[in-house]
Amino acid sequence: MQENISEDNDNDDLYEHYRFTASSGQEPLRVDKFLMNFIEGSTRNKVQQAAKAGNVLVNDIAVKSNHKVKPNDIVRVVLAYPPAENLLVAEDIPLDIMYEDDTVIVVNKPAGMVVHPGHGNYSGTLVNGLIYHIENLPTNSNERPGLVHRIDKDTSGLLVVAKTEFAMANLSRQFFDRTTERLYYALVWGNMEDDEGRIEGNIGRSLKNRLQMDVFPDGDFGKHAVTHYKVLERLTYVTLVQCKLETGRTHQIRAHFKHIGHTLFNDERYGGDGILKGTTFTKYKQFVQNCFKVLPRQALHAKTLGFTHPITGEFMQFNTEIPQDIADCLEKWRTYSENSKHEFE
Repeated sequence: MQENISEDNDNDDLYEHYRFTASSGQEPLRVDKFLMNFIEGSTRNKVQQAAKAGNVLVNDIAVKSNHKVKPNDIVRVVLAYPPAENLLVAEDIPLDIMYEDDTVIVVNKPAGMVVHPGHGNYSGTLVNGLIYHIENLPTNSNERPGLVHRIDKDTSGLLVVAKTEFAMANLSRQFFDRTTERLYYALVWGNMEDDEGRIEGNIGRSLKNRLQMDVFPDGDFGKHAVTHYKVLERLTYVTLVQCKLETGRTHQIRAHFKHIGHTLFNDERYGGDGILKGTTFTKYKQFVQNCFKVLPRQALHAKTLGFTHPITGEFMQFNTEIPQDIADCLEKWRTYSENSKHEFE
């Protein structure tokens, strides 16, 4: 199932705000319930009002809210005004720029910053800061200036942004051909069995929770995804791993590691904000809660990024330090692990 936001619609001066394609395994479901599963922050009343006004289309036909969505249906929400993310406003937001020339810019994004405007996040995004810093950024098919890839709001780390149309086409091709290098550091629940390995399984939107991605090892559902990992440090009930992306699917690392039973530490959306491994002692529970306070987001950092410069042809590689919140959390786990060892000696 794919979501395509912010593409203009030609009919009757209406603008497309949302587009969803029902999966081939979609059970008949009322369109208002279907849309509520997809659109974060929506209410049934809002969806029903939109349908009543003729703004909900299934296969380009306006439908009532009780219309049943069937496999492969295209469901769209169209309104008389453009989506707010189309109305990009330049904002003077400090950017941690690792490298910049006339063609590309490499940015170290902090956790908590959304990459581009979207539903509920129309200001304060990386794109708002970029268009203040750089005039005339090229746009892609989704009207997202300069972007050839992205990372989640609460993931920190490196992004490359194109400053010219040529650079955008060139870098997009590199990501498509998988010739870029992307290494992430992740702290995951549990003691990983193997020192290194490969996780393979198609990733698609979860059939149970539309805000999550899920892994579908068999069949045609989802998109092919491969993550390679290497254990860097074992800290009793958690493991620090390096992840190398062979593909770049939405929530790939988060979904893959949950699939193999090692959900990312404090990943609220995927259930990592509970105590998944460890003891039942109150003291331990308090320790984990303190770790969550130090690191109030999923423990995932895009540490290394490599790509071929679109003009010079030189392979460029950038590295960042582990951010302070993850470093502080790791230090707590190191101390805990050391103390645990001494208790059993």
